[in-house]
Amino acid sequence: MNLKIRIGIMLFLQFFVWGAWMPTMAAWWFGTKHWTGAEFGAVFSTMGIAAIFMPALSGIIADKWVNAERLYGIFHLIGALVMLCIPMVNDPKTMFIVMLVNMCFYMPTLGLSITVSYATMENAGMNIIKEYPPIRVFGTIGFILAMWTVSIMHFETSASMFYVAGIVAAVLGLYGLTMPKCPPLGKNTGTIWSKMGLDAFKLFKNPKMALFFIFTMLLGAALQLTNAYGDVFLHSFERNPIYKSCLAVKYPAIVMSTSQVAEIVFILAIPFFLRHFGIKKVMLMSMFAWVFRFGLLGFGDPAGGLWMILLSCIIYGMAFDFFNISGSLYVETQASPAIRASAQGLFMLMCNGIGKILGTTTSGWMIDKYFTEKLQDGQKILHWQGWDGIWMVFAAYALIVGILFAILFKHKHDPEALVHFRH
Repeated sequence: MNLKIRIGIMLFLQFFVWGAWMPTMAAWWFGTKHWTGAEFGAVFSTMGIAAIFMPALSGIIADKWVNAERLYGIFHLIGALVMLCIPMVNDPKTMFIVMLVNMCFYMPTLGLSITVSYATMENAGMNIIKEYPPIRVFGTIGFILAMWTVSIMHFETSASMFYVAGIVAAVLGLYGLTMPKCPPLGKNTGTIWSKMGLDAFKLFKNPKMALFFIFTMLLGAALQLTNAYGDVFLHSFERNPIYKSCLAVKYPAIVMSTSQVAEIVFILAIPFFLRHFGIKKVMLMSMFAWVFRFGLLGFGDPAGGLWMILLSCIIYGMAFDFFNISGSLYVETQASPAIRASAQGLFMLMCNGIGKILGTTTSGWMIDKYFTEKLQDGQKILHWQGWDGIWMVFAAYALIVGILFAILFKHKHDPEALVHFRH
């Protein structure tokens, strides 16, 4: 089989596993289990917790002892078993433990999938910079089709979504073991501290970089909010007879998947925007795009306001990709070659690790305290009329972060710096 196709299938399944449960978990959590927002925030933060230490640890293992493709397959097989156990969990505390274990095996595979892709393409003499991005699109397609599958099968409020994810993860685990061999490179060329990316923390000595990483963390707190709550937001309209029969309420995951479709378009547009506006302005576009993303959700509804929800999903493509890719590019051009890889790891840690934990735990507490109503049996439930306030709070937060970034972060656009961007 053609190597491009093999890698494309791997990436398709990689993100299908994630898309099968992550965007719709909140609808099951609040709509079926009726657990609290604070508990949901804690469970959703397990992705960030695992992202802090597991990718670095798995990198050490793959570099010293185990083939990358073998470790990749093993992690997915273990993750599949854990995922299949989730429907049997009946309390949020146990759910936190089970999901944390699951994330400890899934989050490293995001990096390992890149390692396997790059290594096999390089061994085949392929041009990674030119040929990898079109292959990576298959991952986004997998995420989209997973959301559609769960929505069409009406698994959005059912634990069956975890069975779908677990079965596909098991298939991917077996498939990963068949990928071309990516043997360890041998002994570490540096200390464990260097391998874990701790050398990159010297960038904090530079006030400009320290400020950049602080804003990375603050914006990272906003990145997963719509992934966490977008689906349950549309589901909440079921409680209003006016909206109950709307297609957006019946198939919310399909509507929200418009965000991922938009990502494909904006990925292709990024080089143009970077060339003409520079990194700071592109990142500001992302930050203020989050304001419109949240604000449009606050004013939209599944009937006459559906256009606002769809426009919000389109804007998500700019909000998500412009920050992640331009931010990564900025780190690439500012870090010295000796610590460039670990600096990118630090960027991901601040955004998807600490930032995600901050966002999910804080938002879960806020929703639980201010935007839920108590039922007679003591359970709490999210009411559809409270969502406009939730999204406005998120929009105000993104606006404040954007204004502070515009004022405090100083950067002069240098088109020549773009030549340092490698991947």
